[in-house]
Amino acid sequence: MASLKDMRVRIASTKATQKITKAMQMVAASKLRRAQTAAEAARPYAERMDAVISNIAGAAAGSGSAPALLSGTGSDKVHLLLVCTGERGLSGAFNSSIVRLARERALSLMNQGKEVKIFCVGKKGYEQLRRQFDKQIVGNVELRSVKVLGFKNAEDIAKKIIAMFDAGEFDVATLFYSRFKSVISQVPTAQQLIPLELEAKEASSAAAVYDYEPAEDEILSSLLPRNLAVQIFRALLENNASFYGAQMSAMDNATRNAGDMIRKQTLVYNRTRQAMITKELIEIISGAEAV
Repeated sequence: MASLKDMRVRIASTKATQKITKAMQMVAASKLRRAQTAAEAARPYAERMDAVISNIAGAAAGSGSAPALLSGTGSDKVHLLLVCTGERGLSGAFNSSIVRLARERALSLMNQGKEVKIFCVGKKGYEQLRRQFDKQIVGNVELRSVKVLGFKNAEDIAKKIIAMFDAGEFDVATLFYSRFKSVISQVPTAQQLIPLELEAKEASSAAAVYDYEPAEDEILSSLLPRNLAVQIFRALLENNASFYGAQMSAMDNATRNAGDMIRKQTLVYNRTRQAMITKELIEIISGAEAV
């Protein structure tokens, strides 16, 4: 059995850990509000961008000269998985859930005879995926030094992806990230970026007909690369909010668990201390009676 001193050290250590987890929970809660606001503000723009491209793509469908980012290469032999995760841990299953979704997709494609390449955005995703897919990883971007996420960060990533696509290094690109739903719920999401998947819309007889200037193909050629950056930027913002939400929940659970451990350790300490005091009293009384 541990001595009373050892028990006091354990209790003090657990209390110190509880203070750290409580502080991290409060920091995550304060940062979550701004991250959630940024993620929710990016959604309408990204959704409207999809709607605009859908309308223009519908008008350009008959021309047969749609940009490759929209129509693809005509093949799906090589798949690029763009996996966006966090730069830090201590956030529950946030990073592992995204990696799990990407791993399942990669194994499924490989079983179908497809070639898989992985581009990681975030330290934690790279660390987990390289254990199994080290040869498939073709790029890694870390945003640890970035204090505030900006559109420039997403634009730089989009340029690398487009350069790889123009060089014929892959046929299909899929983005993996965690969509922020609430503090206790983050949904791992897979979104195909290249070729761009457009939502099918019901035709309406009252729908307006637009004439575009310049031509639809020219508009798409400049709009599609920007849309790619917008979707990546949205994913980064969603990931940021999801990370702080997951970290807040994880640190809250850790604080509660530390409190339970402190109560149990204190109970054991008090019982052990009382037993030792009782034993000493019995020894003193027995010695006095013997005299």
